[in-house]
Amino acid sequence: MRGVAVAAAALAAGLSLPAAAGAVDAFLAFTAASRTATARFEQEVLDRDGRVVDRSAGTFAFSRPGKFRWAYDRPSRTLIVADGARLWIHDEDLNQVTVRAIDRALTATPAALLAGQADVTAVFTLREAGAEGGLAWLEAVPKERDTGFERVRIGMKGNAPAAMELHDSLGGRTMLRFPEFRAGAKVDPGAFAFTPPKGADVLDERPAPAAGQPGGSIPRNR
Repeated sequence: MRGVAVAAAALAAGLSLPAAAGAVDAFLAFTAASRTATARFEQEVLDRDGRVVDRSAGTFAFSRPGKFRWAYDRPSRTLIVADGARLWIHDEDLNQVTVRAIDRALTATPAALLAGQADVTAVFTLREAGAEGGLAWLEAVPKERDTGFERVRIGMKGNAPAAMELHDSLGGRTMLRFPEFRAGAKVDPGAFAFTPPKGADVLDERPAPAAGQPGGSIPRNR
């Protein structure tokens, strides 16, 4: 814990974290100090041979614990919102909404590294991954099975994430760059509320409630 304390002190002083502090300590200090953040992102999806098969960009925001908003604005518009209890996915081109429960499996997703519980070491094993491209890297391996990916690499620039690389079980990679990451930014709580738009086709993939338990209704625009 001494390394985390040193990193937190550097954050409080407004200083860049020295390389000796390590990417893991820098990331743990970030998760401890930042309850909210906003950023722009640029995303590339690569196949197992390293060929780029998809490019996209957009914005995201999070508020711990468990709330985030991930909005793709190109090439197609898709919105993903976690409100703390439900995960909403809205394909704006198709006007189709999918709603899922936020369960234990979701807590071990890459989004949970940024927006999940404060103690990320409860669901991920973290280790140093060296320096590359001007960033200090760490690797996060989920402790849960069946998360859809094997590991995540996070590139730290000073006291904030600047890049993420998701490695799936088939050898593919999703690469994210955050050119405008604002840790601690003020975020409107309404950003994490979602109501399916009028006329949307809603697919409810949440488990059926147990006998005697109330089911959650889906709000709709009329």
